[in-house]
Amino acid sequence: MAATEAQTVVQDDQAVPVRHPASGSGATWPIFEVFRQERAGQPMQHAGNLTAPDADMAELYAREFYGRRNESIRIWVVPRATVREIVDADLLHPPAVDRSYRIVQGYTVRDKLDQARAHGEEHIPGTPGRKARPPAGPKTAMEIPDDV
Repeated sequence: MAATEAQTVVQDDQAVPVRHPASGSGATWPIFEVFRQERAGQPMQHAGNLTAPDADMAELYAREFYGRRNESIRIWVVPRATVREIVDADLLHPPAVDRSYRIVQGYTVRDKLDQARAHGEEHIPGTPGRKARPPAGPKTAMEIPDDV
């Protein structure tokens, strides 16, 4: 019989499939990548890889390695040969675009308003109830104030 044909044995009036040991050694078995989710709502994370003679055994190994102690609520087992790599430089490293407007460090409006409030008596817009800066006190913790 060819290796691809399913073999069955009649046992207790039922046909039972015969599963022969995997041919070859572990060095020739395909590699499977394992992803797991620890808790609901968390992303799937790469847990590792394993070698197995087929997808069914890879699933069994993954359950044993990553699900036995209830450390995973979901497991994905994917043959490494089916994982696709994206190497498009334009997609991964887009050309430089000025996005400095997204960074708060460039805005000095608050400092300018503080300076205007300190020197002017007219109404200057700002957030009502804003905390005033603490008065200038001793420069160090060990310095004794003059009024003592």
